[in-house]
Formats: sequence, structure tokens, C-alpha cells
Amino acid sequence: MKQDTTGNEALAMGSRDVLTEILRSGAQDMLAAAIGNEVAEYLRQHADCRDETGRRQVVRNGSLPERSLLTGVGPVTVRQPRVEDRRVDEQGRRLRFSSNILPPYLRRTKSLDELIPWLYLKGISTGDFTEALQALLGPQAVGLSPTNIVRLKEGWQEEWQLWSKRSLQDKQYVYVWADGVYFNVRLEEPGNDRQCILVLMGATAEGRKELLALAEGYRESEQSWKELLLEVKARGLVGPPQLAVGDGALGFWAALRKVYGQTREQRCWVHKTANVLNKLPNHLQPKAKAMLHDIWMAATKAQAEKAFALWVATFQAKYPAAVDCLVKDREALLTFYDFPAEHWVHLRTTNPIESTFATVRLRTAKTKGCGSRTACLTMVFKLAQAAQNHWRALNGREWLADVIQGVRFVDGIKEIAA
Repeated sequence: MKQDTTGNEALAMGSRDVLTEILRSGAQDMLAAAIGNEVAEYLRQHADCRDETGRRQVVRNGSLPERSLLTGVGPVTVRQPRVEDRRVDEQGRRLRFSSNILPPYLRRTKSLDELIPWLYLKGISTGDFTEALQALLGPQAVGLSPTNIVRLKEGWQEEWQLWSKRSLQDKQYVYVWADGVYFNVRLEEPGNDRQCILVLMGATAEGRKELLALAEGYRESEQSWKELLLEVKARGLVGPPQLAVGDGALGFWAALRKVYGQTREQRCWVHKTANVLNKLPNHLQPKAKAMLHDIWMAATKAQAEKAFALWVATFQAKYPAAVDCLVKDREALLTFYDFPAEHWVHLRTTNPIESTFATVRLRTAKTKGCGSRTACLTMVFKLAQAAQNHWRALNGREWLADVIQGVRFVDGIKEIAA
């Protein structure tokens, strides 16, 4: 007699659906509780921060809009408490609460390769991985034992080593962004507590942003940057980028002139603004910042020069150190006007690097115990590689061919030959 399995299959399917819903509900409750505890701890730490009238500077202010996080057990909705932080830092910038558990850009846990590095840098010990992953990914995470996690990390180190030696002969980068990023990881090796990783990001001829190079070094060291640039060149990147963007304090610039002497230089306005404001009293910083904004947001180079002269005239007499800090990079701060206007938003700052590695720094700062330099470098590589998939492509990609060919742009507009 033929057995009818349709009913059994339907029952099994229904059981799996119920189990999935239970897992999803549990993960959602666990996530909400964790974020709530994180906010409560932040408020407790800053409970004594008050203004001149005695009003608290850090308070709970409702909730952020509900959003959905895609996980291995389906969508998990979460509503994060809103924190209003009225404090400002030494540069006059508003301080903001940012969840280490649920960063604002995180919308999905796409794969274990992407999720595990986040958990690792968030400070979850190897033995805690299985429980944490089960809460987010469901029962398929059971096989991720501490031994398997260690093997995964070893595999990432091999992947990093292969990536760092890959050929660049078929690559052409129109623009590059450079920065040296410090990570507050306690290291097993004796020496400095803070590890600095030199980062190069490039924009391809098609307008895609890619991680170009990553190496340990010293931010202000010409030699460190020279070694990195020479290695990149030896692996096939012979053609110089058209423009490099970075902080003026980097040893990168002296090295760049020796390795890719034809590449033009653009100083980062975010770094420069912070450095200049640091040399002004707090009560003048909002006005000075707004006037600096008028320079780099001007529609033409002539208007920018006029705003530049006004800033200098306003602060020269009483604050010469701030003026000198700005004036010394005057030409390099305005280079972007010689490139397509659609590209200006990408070229005025090192934000492509800053926005990616700011979140990585938050997680390395939370790690438990000590780690090796290689482990930190590997984790940063994996996180940057995952972030690369979401990096914004360049606006006005149709102008890149002209930039490569050396076509002249005036105030962002292509110059038409007479």
C-alpha cells in the first residue's frame, strides 16, 4: 500500500516555520535587550554632564524609526532608543551616541565571513561565538565551534597574504585616498599599544572605489609610505593616479612625490578644519567653521579665493597660528576645482576612508584581552573588504576618461578647445 507522505511533509514544514518564528522572536528580544542595556549604560556614564543651567546634556529622547535586520532566520525588526547628546568635543563638533551592537548602516547579516569579524572585533571571545551566532543565524550555527572559528581566522590570514601580493598590472586608479588609521588594540607584542595601519583606497577608470593597499606602518613616516607605494608600483601599478587626497600631516606626500611625482595633491578639508579649529578658542569655532565651509563649498575657485582671503583677514591679528595652519596648504586645498564638478564631493575629503574605519576603530577598542598585530591587520582587512561592496561609486563617471587623458577642467567644467 502506497504511503501518503503529503500530510507528514506539510506537518514537518509547519514545524520548521514555527521553530523559525520562535528563533526569530528570541533573537529580536535578545537584540532589543542588549541595545537597551547599552543605551542605559551610556546614560549612566554621562549622568553628571550638565550645562550652566543644570540641565542634563545626555538624555533619552524617544526611539529611532523601526528597521529590519535580515538574518539567517529571516527579518528581525528592532527599534533603537534615541539618545540626545548635547555635548561638543574640543573641535566644536557634536558628540553622538553610536551603538556598538547595531551600527546605523547594518541592514543584513549576509554571511558568516562578514558577520564573524564584526563579532570578533566587538569583543566576543572565541568560546562565545556559537551562542552569539545561534541567536542571530539559527541552528545552522551549531557547527561553528571555537576550533572552527580559529581555522576561519587562519584562513583569513592566508587570504590577506595572497591579496597583499596580488598583481596590479591590469589596474588603473584615477584617484587615490590615503590615511593612517590607529587602532586601540592591546597587543601581545611589546612596544606601542596603538597599532597604525596605512590605508590606500583607489577609484578605478569605471568609477568604482576599491581597497588598494593596507599595511602596518607609521602615519607620519615618509619611509613607511614610500615602502607601501614602491610595493604597489612593483606589483604593476606603474601609471600614476591623477589626484591623491589625504591629511597634510601624513608622510605620504613626501613619498608620493618620489614614487608618483606626476600625481596632483588635494588636502582633506575635514582634517584641515579640525586642525585649524583646534587653534581657536571654543566660542569662535562655530563662526570659523562656517567661514571655512564657505571656502570649500564655493561654486568657483575665484569665489573660494575670496572667502579664503576673508577668513585670513578675520583671524590674522589675534590667531596667527590658526591662519598659518590654513594658509600653508592653500594651493593643495583648492586643487579639486581643476577636476569635474561631479567629483568634488568625493575629492574634498578622505571621508571614504574615515567613514569605513571609524566603525572598525569602535570595535577594535572593545576587544577583550590581547591580540597580535597580524590578527588586527587581518580583521581590519576582512571588514574593509566587506564594506567595499557598499562603497558609493563616483558621480559623473562619464568624465573619468577625460581626466585620464589630461583634459583641462576649469571650475569643474570641461574646457572646450577653440
